[in-house]
Amino acid sequence: MADRLRAAGHRVFTPTQTELGERKHLLTPDISLDTFVEDLVNVLEYEELREVILVGHSAAGGPIPGVVDRMPDRIRHVVYLDATILQNGQSLFSTSPPEVVAARRKAAQEIGGVSVVPAPLAGVGALGLSDGPIADWFRRRATPQPIALARRSSANS
Repeated sequence: MADRLRAAGHRVFTPTQTELGERKHLLTPDISLDTFVEDLVNVLEYEELREVILVGHSAAGGPIPGVVDRMPDRIRHVVYLDATILQNGQSLFSTSPPEVVAARRKAAQEIGGVSVVPAPLAGVGALGLSDGPIADWFRRRATPQPIALARRSSANS
């Protein structure tokens, strides 16, 4: 999608959140949803972006309210693309059914002293992916996510 938007003349940024993808080496116990807000705020500040159309996909919809609260003058539109929609102050756990929260906590593992939920590598079908090249690409790149991302900050649960 980013390539198509760029080809149409738009400036597009696709920041990777701390501890995901090529930034997986930044995994620490201090990662929280607030970290993702800070990641996005920093992109807007350092790239001097204004009139931004902020798009969040899946759990990346979670930090959007925090970014809008911190930088409302820089955001023109917000788009939730098959995403979690939170009100500021909510967390992924506070808006999820108790059985989902329990299942995620049960699936959690420790990596380097950080409690993480494994990437859904086996269940790509549940993500809408059929077996094939796209599912294989996803499996190669998916990283576990700190369970703290489901909380508002590392100090709260």
